[in-house]
Amino acid sequence: MPLIHDIAAFTSNLTLDNLPPEVSEKARTCVLNGFGMALNGLDTPYAKVARKAVLSLEGEVRGGATLLGDGCRTTIGGACLANSALFHGRAQEDTCGAAHFGTILIPMLSAMIEAQDLPLDRMIPALVAGYEAGGLLEAAFAGKTTPGGFRSTATYGPIAAAAAAARLMELDATTTAAALANAASFSGGVLQSFADGTDEWRYQPGIVARNGLAAAALARAGSVSAPLALEGKAGFVTSFAGIATPSDLATALGRDWATLRVTFKPYPVCAFNQTPVTGALALREILGARTPTAVRVRMNPYETGYAGMDAVGPFNSISGTLMSIPFCIATTLVHGVPDMTRMTTYDDPAVAALIRRTTLISDPAVPQLCAVIEADTAGGSLVHEQRMTAADYAYDRATVSTMLRRIGREQSVPPDAFARIESFAERLPGGAIAEAISAFSLVKGSKLS
Repeated sequence: MPLIHDIAAFTSNLTLDNLPPEVSEKARTCVLNGFGMALNGLDTPYAKVARKAVLSLEGEVRGGATLLGDGCRTTIGGACLANSALFHGRAQEDTCGAAHFGTILIPMLSAMIEAQDLPLDRMIPALVAGYEAGGLLEAAFAGKTTPGGFRSTATYGPIAAAAAAARLMELDATTTAAALANAASFSGGVLQSFADGTDEWRYQPGIVARNGLAAAALARAGSVSAPLALEGKAGFVTSFAGIATPSDLATALGRDWATLRVTFKPYPVCAFNQTPVTGALALREILGARTPTAVRVRMNPYETGYAGMDAVGPFNSISGTLMSIPFCIATTLVHGVPDMTRMTTYDDPAVAALIRRTTLISDPAVPQLCAVIEADTAGGSLVHEQRMTAADYAYDRATVSTMLRRIGREQSVPPDAFARIESFAERLPGGAIAEAISAFSLVKGSKLS
């Protein structure tokens, strides 16, 4: 059986009753983190740009989906584009491998449920369907596609979105397979914006969500789609990864749950910079008042080779600073926790000076999600090795709530707004999508208020 049919058979059969409890709970945590980071990102500019574009293209739609932070309603696809940019605004979205599926799936499913008045109890199975379809492929092939310049969010996201939309629509396995095949043809997205410090990557998740939604809608309408869209000679895997598709790949479905591999970001920096920042904070405590004369950072080549990770400035956007390992290390050693203010300070002379004294070293002996930081001082050299795995960032719901509220205090988000989305996540699959949407009305300055 073609791989696309194996995936479709699995995702179309997901229900609240056959999901392991820990998977359903992780989905609730993802929903909480997604809406919470959107609340904390209301002052970022990207959703405002996307909302302006959406309203110029599609206008307001009575009974449509809400543009969070604005209050206007528009098409489902328009809400995907704008709200995904909001979920992505702080760059503290969830991560599955190198893909940020939550920024795609949660805004899309929420918009569909709101505008089409679909049952909320479909949300968790649909969300899991997306993480599983996208996560299966990302885990298998990102090691080839990322060095090739393709961003995992945009490459695997359309298939994740199509699986989630198809499950929310309750499409059967055959129609879901057609949706996934369509999505495979709609996939792509490059990494150059990270290297250039520009904003295209902010809008990729919304475009991806629209494409995945279109893939499912086309399948439901009767599109004829390639059964070998994934493993065919000119299919997705060969085209993007340049390798053959493992014949046993589908056996991981239902055994190695991608949803359980989803991680969260404590700091507003790239997922690959979470561990270097954590290590730099620990080293800063050891250094005390001593100023490093030189810093060397050893990390895995998969991470150091990612676009923008080796940038040394000058910087003029957070799209550049959050990716740069030297910037994140230097600003953390100089100032401590890298909040949004520090990440958007581009002319700090102490940080710039330390960046010039920082050397980034690609070392295959250092595992992914780990970092070795060496600091030379007048009194000698110090070495701190920060060993972490994905499990260290796979927070439970209580930990995510604490993190969201900590950031919310920095952003002046009222505690009641977090209480509302916490209640929404807690009650899933019960409750109503309006509860999550209404949380945004509690933030001062939101047009929903």
